[in-house]
Amino acid sequence: MKRTTIHISAALALLLGLAACTQDEAGFLPEGAEGTPIVFTATGLNPAATAAAGTRAPVDGNWEGVSLVGVLIGGTVKAYDVTPTTADNTSATLTSTDPHYWTNHDDITVTAWWPYTEGETTPPAVVVRADQSSPTDFEGSDFISAENQPVSYGNPTLRFTHRTARVTVVLTDYTEGMASVKLTGLSTENGNPAEIAPYDKGGDTYTALVAPQSVATGTAFITCAFTNGKVFVYKMKEATDWQAGEEYTYTVSLAAAKDPGYTVSEDGKTYEVYNAEGLKNIAELVNEEWKLGINITLTADIDLKGIDWTPIGKDNNKAYTGTFDGGGKTITGLTVTGSNKYAGLFGRIGSGGTVKNVVLEGVQITSDNSSGYASGVAGNSWGTIENCSVSGSVSGSFSVGGVVGYQFGGSITGCSSSASVKGTQRAGGVAGTTNSGATLTACYATGDVTVENDGTSYAWAGGIVGTNGGNSILACYAAGNVSGKGSGTIYVGGVVGENYATVTACYWSGLPDNDNGGATKVDGTNVTWQTAVAAMNAALSGKGWQYELKDGNSLPALKKEQ
Repeated sequence: MKRTTIHISAALALLLGLAACTQDEAGFLPEGAEGTPIVFTATGLNPAATAAAGTRAPVDGNWEGVSLVGVLIGGTVKAYDVTPTTADNTSATLTSTDPHYWTNHDDITVTAWWPYTEGETTPPAVVVRADQSSPTDFEGSDFISAENQPVSYGNPTLRFTHRTARVTVVLTDYTEGMASVKLTGLSTENGNPAEIAPYDKGGDTYTALVAPQSVATGTAFITCAFTNGKVFVYKMKEATDWQAGEEYTYTVSLAAAKDPGYTVSEDGKTYEVYNAEGLKNIAELVNEEWKLGINITLTADIDLKGIDWTPIGKDNNKAYTGTFDGGGKTITGLTVTGSNKYAGLFGRIGSGGTVKNVVLEGVQITSDNSSGYASGVAGNSWGTIENCSVSGSVSGSFSVGGVVGYQFGGSITGCSSSASVKGTQRAGGVAGTTNSGATLTACYATGDVTVENDGTSYAWAGGIVGTNGGNSILACYAAGNVSGKGSGTIYVGGVVGENYATVTACYWSGLPDNDNGGATKVDGTNVTWQTAVAAMNAALSGKGWQYELKDGNSLPALKKEQ
């Protein structure tokens, strides 16, 4: 009997032990009358994690600043505090003084959101702020949620995602004078703003949080305003959906916002230029965009100092054929260097092209092109040059002049130069060469002219024209010294170095006394300047130009008759 009793007692003890283990595993929750408080782990706002998922990072990349979330379970909402639990704040623990409870080990369905306002029973509609320019307002426009997520007793984790979309605008090319950047044309559903002032992240990058929405093609969604009153609007090229949790980046070139330095007439044919940048841009329009026939007027003095100038009409194919009116304004410091074949304010002026009323002061024109044309106004001209003046220095090789390097047909009228001129083949105070019916009328030069022959060909230098193969030179004078240097055959003259045309009522006062096409030297004994001026004015009668002597010590000045 005893042995039987002992076996029964051991079996009973074993059975009771097994029963106790089964009850614990089955989910007895002895911590309180309501069950075990539910404590959540919150994730999903880790920048690395969101990047891996193809979505954007949050406003600040972590849980810092997220203080209180609403947690909905079974129709009841509880407020939960947020405590970041890692050094980089990429995860957090959610606890509450009035929590939800585990009453068994079954999975539960949870919805949670931030920001949370007491009394809310579901996540509110996303309504962002219209002014997100400050960090506080930008971050305060964020919405995050974990909606209808299954949660296990052994792993109560909620993965939050963003309910907003992020729109980032990167501005390029020109932002000087930027007054404001706005996202415009936005959906106003649920009371969202139609316009948002984004947060300036620096580096010309702006970002804003917006409610998810569709954006139609042609929507004006970026508006940039400048302090000068200009406003630029950029439209959506293709329809798109801005989805929650995603970032959309748009790079916007503001090159058009840059002050071009000119204004354009309504018909697009006349440009008024008011600064150096404008003149550079005009040169590009002619040289790069083939706007060869545009009309250009200067409305202010232009300072080109420090700019290595690319001539307007820079090559054979880009000859300028419009009308350039300098308006009597002064262009200072024109500098051309290098191997330009056509060097000057203009490279080539084509037939029908006109340049007038230009004042060039302090030019520095240098071309080392062995077959190049160099001058102050135009390296090569087939058109009309009128009432232009040049000072400074011009040097080149084949055909070099103070006003025009090579005048092929057309005319040069009422122009003057005090620039020093130096060439290796043809050099003239006004023009290096004239040809094919070209005319020079009422022009004068007071700068020194030098031709330095390298011995490989003939060379010619003249106070007015180096080689005159045009139609006529009328009522012109030269007062600079003319000289020839180097080896080989050199021809120099006070007015022309070589003449094949008519020279009428022209005078010179410098050195030397060689071939001058019949021009007379003014030396103070045989011919005075008073006599020369009288003769030149008689030849100019009815042609719109006259010379005048203001005193006995000055050279004749030229004026256009009204």
